[in-house]
Amino acid sequence: MADVSVPSLILFIASIVVAAGVSGVLIDTVTGISGALDDQGADVAENIRTDIEVISSADGNVYDGANITLYVKNTGRRSIPATAETFDVIVDAQYRTNVTVTTVDGSDPNSWAPHDVVRVDIGDSNLGSGDHRVTLTVDGDEESFRFNV
Repeated sequence: MADVSVPSLILFIASIVVAAGVSGVLIDTVTGISGALDDQGADVAENIRTDIEVISSADGNVYDGANITLYVKNTGRRSIPATAETFDVIVDAQYRTNVTVTTVDGSDPNSWAPHDVVRVDIGDSNLGSGDHRVTLTVDGDEESFRFNV
């Protein structure tokens, strides 16, 4: 009887050691996934709080032959820096860097508060006649504006 119980005891101890190792790996993996989800949730919450809306009229004169001028309203819940670096601007599938941002109705010229409007001037825009599209991206929120010249 002792011959059967010693190997069984050794196998039982080995299975407990393997189970402890596996559970340690699973706990570490679950902790890593939980941390990644917390980080992603914070990023998503920040993007949800950011929302912009182009309020310029497509029928108006947004293009003067050299520059495009758009009025953009902060419809989100947080203040955004009112700088050209805040905006990623694409005009007819071309990234533009000659961008100037000016607050229109805010008290702080460097901050774009909720419900405030900024004027975005896109320079060096040599557009031909026809339909054109401007895409503005601010902290993950993307808005497109179409107009005709």
